[in-house]
Amino acid sequence: MIRERRQMLKWLAASGLTLGASRLFGQGMASRGVSPAPRPKFSGRPFPVTLTDVARSAGLRAPIIYGSAHRKRYIYESNGSGIAFFDYDNDGWLDIFEVSGKRLKAAADSSEPTNRLYHNNRDGTFTDVTEKAGLIHTGWGYGVCVGDYDNDGNDDLFLTYYGKNVLYHNNGDGTFTDVTKASGLAQSEPRFGTGCTFVDYDRDGHLDLFVANYINLNGTPVPAAGSNRYCEFEGVAVACGPLGLPKEHCALYHNNGNGTFTDVSLAAGILKPGGRYGLTAVAFDYDNDGWPDLFAACDSTPNLLFHNNRDGTFTNVALDVGVAVNGDGQEQANMGVAVGDYDNKGFLDLFLTHFSGDTPGLLRNDQGQFFDDLTYAAGLAVITQYVSWGAGFVDLDNDGWLDLLEVTGSVYPLVEKTHPDYPFKTPRVVFRNLGNGDFEDVSFLAGPGIRARHSSRGCAFGDFNNDGRVDALIMNEDEHPSLLRNDGPNTNHWLIVKLKGSRSNRTAIGARLILQTSHGRQIREIQSGSSYISQSDLRQHFGLGSESKVQKLVIRWPNGAMETFSNLESDRFVTIVEGKGIVRNQQRP
Repeated sequence: MIRERRQMLKWLAASGLTLGASRLFGQGMASRGVSPAPRPKFSGRPFPVTLTDVARSAGLRAPIIYGSAHRKRYIYESNGSGIAFFDYDNDGWLDIFEVSGKRLKAAADSSEPTNRLYHNNRDGTFTDVTEKAGLIHTGWGYGVCVGDYDNDGNDDLFLTYYGKNVLYHNNGDGTFTDVTKASGLAQSEPRFGTGCTFVDYDRDGHLDLFVANYINLNGTPVPAAGSNRYCEFEGVAVACGPLGLPKEHCALYHNNGNGTFTDVSLAAGILKPGGRYGLTAVAFDYDNDGWPDLFAACDSTPNLLFHNNRDGTFTNVALDVGVAVNGDGQEQANMGVAVGDYDNKGFLDLFLTHFSGDTPGLLRNDQGQFFDDLTYAAGLAVITQYVSWGAGFVDLDNDGWLDLLEVTGSVYPLVEKTHPDYPFKTPRVVFRNLGNGDFEDVSFLAGPGIRARHSSRGCAFGDFNNDGRVDALIMNEDEHPSLLRNDGPNTNHWLIVKLKGSRSNRTAIGARLILQTSHGRQIREIQSGSSYISQSDLRQHFGLGSESKVQKLVIRWPNGAMETFSNLESDRFVTIVEGKGIVRNQQRP
């Protein structure tokens, strides 16, 4: 079956064709309309993880506004935004940034929604410092990614908008400055920006920027719900698109090393594949050649994978290597993307989230040559009823194997009035990695934060309370976010590593970490942006199981330089500076 798929996709690539999107009648998003696969027998193994939503007690009480709460007339109200975990003040504790949308009509009290920055008080609570930080802003915000673009030691913020994107410079004193115009990133015309990722694609030590764009609505009237055949779902008038609307192109901006960027999308080959409905963007080295490649998850159109040619140009190899379409050769409504080596074979794999009536996609990386669709074989096709968004490969139980967490939520709030079996708010999903290539659904064991129903979009992952366990931060439309604290009787060991570049970019984005214990090898890669247009902790977390020591940790810095560290103690926070070695080794920051 795998060999047949490879042959089919090679033929499609050679002919320039795909099989096309499978659609439900009158629907604006691709879906195969498949039923869940039979569930395999449960392993019976305990899952020592309880995810509890502590957002309200932590001080995250303000709702994230995104269009009308009860009816989404236009697609820019429906998709929703990302969210971020990042340490903006370098104190070793994760802070939170929320991206906000707006209402179609201003509220009666004239209050406007805004993005929000929450400072981590180091006691399980957060304080809203948005105004103090200079980050008050209202608009149709979408994606967020983090990176130190000017190498001053402070991570900066880039935000995408249905409108005009914004670059905020971190001043290092708790405040930010809008430098979009000065940096050369100001747009002459509005665009529908979505995912973004900082990446040093030419390995010159300065972070460049890759941005996905969704729909070309510039100069085009946005169709309203029910206005054409792409604006209905199960007989109910809903927001239109993206099918039937003009496609967009991704963009690549080169960092000039002086605080400015230049649009190199044409020269770099980013425009060559043509338009797509681009959503989540991420950079990762899929073929282990030491140079970052670019991936865009595309809604209802073939995904993009730009191979880095090492000369400032890229070639789209998505169809050739098996990531453009699914195992049937069909396009899907790709929303979010998780990147991780789930089978510990040394190559980064992909997990893609899709629309309801369809399976997610698990694409296993075979030696950097091809990706095999193992969704059914790995046991991940057992849930198809949800619209799925943000996702992550995360080791929730610290056993040394990457699990999967994904968030869900419909885009059509009116449909459940006619079809109660299609609710707007739905639960989260957790798949435990069994360590043999298979996953099993353990959502019913993972705690009340997983079973709770919301219409969620972006999610980010990181250890906000520094207890060695990965937590989850989730954007909920028109509600306050969820902050899922990872509790439970988990005694497995762990290691969290923070890298700082010196000759490489200061954030060390693109660095590869290879960890060896007596039980085997794990790899991580530092990424800016992933999940669904969100930003996770830049520190890298390793679950170690029963191992109390790390035999070896190898760092491949973004510029290709290698460093090796031996006999590291477990349950520690380690900071490594390029060329200087371990500068901090703590039980708690």
